[in-house]
Amino acid sequence: MKNRRDSKIHMIPLDQITVLNPRERGKRKFKQIVDNIEHLGLKKPITITPKETTNGTENYYLVCGQGRYEAYQLLGEREIPALIVHVTKEELLLMSLVENLARRQHSSVELVRDISAMRERGYTFSQIATKTALDVSYVRGMIKLLNNGEERLLQAVEKGKIPISVAVTIASSDDQQIQKALTDAYEKNVLRGKKLLAARRLVEKRKTDGKGIHTGNKKRNGDAVSSDKLLRAYHDETARQRTIIQKSRFCETRLLFAVTALRRLFDDENFINLLRAESLDTLPAYLATELHGESQ
Repeated sequence: MKNRRDSKIHMIPLDQITVLNPRERGKRKFKQIVDNIEHLGLKKPITITPKETTNGTENYYLVCGQGRYEAYQLLGEREIPALIVHVTKEELLLMSLVENLARRQHSSVELVRDISAMRERGYTFSQIATKTALDVSYVRGMIKLLNNGEERLLQAVEKGKIPISVAVTIASSDDQQIQKALTDAYEKNVLRGKKLLAARRLVEKRKTDGKGIHTGNKKRNGDAVSSDKLLRAYHDETARQRTIIQKSRFCETRLLFAVTALRRLFDDENFINLLRAESLDTLPAYLATELHGESQ
């Protein structure tokens, strides 16, 4: 059923309008709306729909234009230009959600909750994407992140640190798949430089601190970074690096021994024929390269 719309602009008293689905907005953005209306006037009327009443008075629900409506209130106006549409309460909530999505000034968590609300009302991913001018894969991805409690990834998508496709991969993959996704994003020029480093830090942060973003007071007693702690951390890291170097030298020595021994064995024609007869005449790439290099 198509919505019935009155093309005539009506002057409606502000106190007869109710905001059914209010949204918060940034102070800077709201100030811009107020300043524009104060100096240039209202360029576009708000949209309202009649509200059922029992006392016979005309009252309305706001469909679109919360910022303009609140700006008129702040400026001390009593009436506001409005277009009247006749829609059901469900259609009203949907139209309000679509307007909020179109503003693109919301957080990712708020965005996906609005999308989720539409999903709960029975709309398919394709229908939501059509009504909100978003990509179907984006809609699916955002809902998946919300359902998995991935607040940290949602925030990263909102701030433009990582694309939604990479965020979804991180949420549903193991470490190896995540690294492959980051590599693919780099090769496709999606993540480069600082963004790639930020994405890697995000992956590590999510691994150590979890999916959610915990706000609140952190314990400070005993957690302060002191010079002693830094020194201990330095010594621990130095010891770890020293152990890695020792292991690498040990492995290098054993490989050198193996290469030397194999080179001598390969000088024996009978040994080579025996290997061929047993189909054992291939070597790991590293040993083959080293043997070939020594024989040059």
